[in-house]
Amino acid sequence: MSDSLALSVQGVGKCYRLKRGGQASTTMAEALIQKVRGNGDSGYDEYWALRNVSFDVRAGEVVGLIGRNGAGKSTMLKLLSRITQPTEGTMKLYGRIGSLLEVGTGFHPELTGRENIYLNGAILGMRRHEIDTHFDNIVQFAGVERFLETPVKRYSSGMYVRLAFAVAAHLNPEILVVDEVLAVGDADFQRKCLDKMQDVANQGRTVLFVSHNMAVLQMLCTRGILLQNGTVGLDGTIEETVGAYLRSVERNAGTDVRLRTDRKGLGDVKLISVDAETTGEFPSKTLAVGDGARFTFELDNMAHGLNILFTLYDHHGQVVTGFDSGMSGADDRRGFATGNTFTCDISTIHLVPGRYRMNVQISSSVGVQDHLEGALIIDVESGELSGRAVTPERSRGVLALPHAWTTPGE
Repeated sequence: MSDSLALSVQGVGKCYRLKRGGQASTTMAEALIQKVRGNGDSGYDEYWALRNVSFDVRAGEVVGLIGRNGAGKSTMLKLLSRITQPTEGTMKLYGRIGSLLEVGTGFHPELTGRENIYLNGAILGMRRHEIDTHFDNIVQFAGVERFLETPVKRYSSGMYVRLAFAVAAHLNPEILVVDEVLAVGDADFQRKCLDKMQDVANQGRTVLFVSHNMAVLQMLCTRGILLQNGTVGLDGTIEETVGAYLRSVERNAGTDVRLRTDRKGLGDVKLISVDAETTGEFPSKTLAVGDGARFTFELDNMAHGLNILFTLYDHHGQVVTGFDSGMSGADDRRGFATGNTFTCDISTIHLVPGRYRMNVQISSSVGVQDHLEGALIIDVESGELSGRAVTPERSRGVLALPHAWTTPGE
């Protein structure tokens, strides 16, 4: 690793002015009247997304930015990418930066895939002959050969992100900044992206990576920076920062869901309670391997096209499995009188004994309404599966599957 700096962030803060009461804005006449009266800012509150953030990244480092929703991760990447300017502090970049923050960032929708490759290259400061050198590799990696002459406004979100990542990764920026947007692609493309990011890191280039997938962060990164409420909570090895993050999520899960402020979404529909218990004649809050389970989600409102997705993570932060009410099955019941309550029944718990974290996302026809990390912590105890005891001492991985052995007789 080089001793030279790739970037330096010193005392950086970013403040936004929020309209009180959630109103869109005043009219021009009202704004002028307020200005004349000397109270032009009286209808606004300050919100500091980042405050007094300082860190240096050396050339060749692969750094993970970690934190809960609203911690300031995406704001920091936008500042580094010069999409927005800091309110205070200084930022210095030593080299070209390539960014992938949101689907289609830096693309012009009316231009074709081919034209946008050259446009992005020019924005990165590449000469045309440099872009020509990497052009075929970009197209092949993105898999958009058939649609190269099509305006990108007609691309699916998956095609968009494939091309955007291919451009950002192949045009040799000294610093590569990647947000969670990779989740848009399919599993095969995500693997290609991770392999490419490892190649970029092995070439001595600098990578800043934001993800909620702790296993991926630990695989790619050597260092982690934990952001908490817009400030640096910890700057250390990736193992230290991931551990600190997971402990903070678990502590937060003990807070009443109604009081949680670290949520994302439109907010017209919110989760107000979540619960897990065994099914059967005598329900219990203690889940065990082999039991049935019921998960109950209570909302404060209903909306058109409402859908709930909840995901379970193990103690390493690795995704175990997910359940989506939008994927209908033969035993689903829809439209019955449950008020604002969704329930999900699982006939048999196949998780090995241990502690699991649940993230919940509520979506409607207009977008994500509520997203909550660590909405519930679930402890699964030892039990039986097909007559076979499943205990922590004899368990491996995260899943216990029913099986039968055939062994030679004595």
